[in-house]
Amino acid sequence: MTGLRFVERLRDVTDGVDVLLSDIWGVVHNGLEAFSEACEALRNHRSRGGTVILITNAPRPADSVQRQLRKLGVADETYDAIVSSGDLTRHYVAAHPGRRVFWLGPERDNSIYRGLDAVLSPLERADYLVCTGLLDDETETAEDYRPMMLEARERNLPFICANPDIVVERGDRLIYCAGAIAELYGELGGEVIFYGKPHRPIYERAMELATERRQGREVSRGRVLAIGDSVRTDLAGANGFGIDLLFVTRGIHSEEFEGIDQLDPASVKELFGHPPKALIRELRW
Repeated sequence: MTGLRFVERLRDVTDGVDVLLSDIWGVVHNGLEAFSEACEALRNHRSRGGTVILITNAPRPADSVQRQLRKLGVADETYDAIVSSGDLTRHYVAAHPGRRVFWLGPERDNSIYRGLDAVLSPLERADYLVCTGLLDDETETAEDYRPMMLEARERNLPFICANPDIVVERGDRLIYCAGAIAELYGELGGEVIFYGKPHRPIYERAMELATERRQGREVSRGRVLAIGDSVRTDLAGANGFGIDLLFVTRGIHSEEFEGIDQLDPASVKELFGHPPKALIRELRW
């Protein structure tokens, strides 16, 4: 294994790439503001005939994600389509009509149930649990939910995780996500069903959308490049789906890459296992 190279620009690795599957949070914005150079890079790929599908573990439908992007200053022309873990979770809820669901998450995620005949219920009467996040992600951690998870485990409730991320950036801070509670529930022996990266369904849906945007022309996986900032979700998901990944180092792993401009083989193996195609500090054309 050779050392892993850093690149300065997206265009350094897009020869022969038709479709980009780009993460959003940590790549396109940090939860508070858009990264203008990243948006420009994605638009430039599209202007050259490429397709950009934003692929996110946001526990909300794609149209809600789009509204947030607009508020942050991400223009619609930056991408062709969005696929979210919230969309896939909605499919699960729709496929279980009449089943009672206990929802764990902040009120801002309530669009995940919009238009669905979801029967919301207290935990003690629920048939399954949907988690979109912590009630107060500014102050809480997964451990605050241990008593609740123990109760759910005693009732053998399936835990539907609408956001497999453990943490994401909010400005210059890391905050906990639904994936952190899902990990705790799994450690307690509970059944967890994950929707979103690194699991295959979200990639399969992204490829369907890419084919639609390319007038039905299917794209081989060798002409697809994923972009992301998480080893656990973005890199593992791309590897599992058989596509390359451009790894953005300024995201949630930024401290591990501070001051590094080249990685030796041993460091590559320790940090990544199966390595990405290349590293870039932040996305720019």
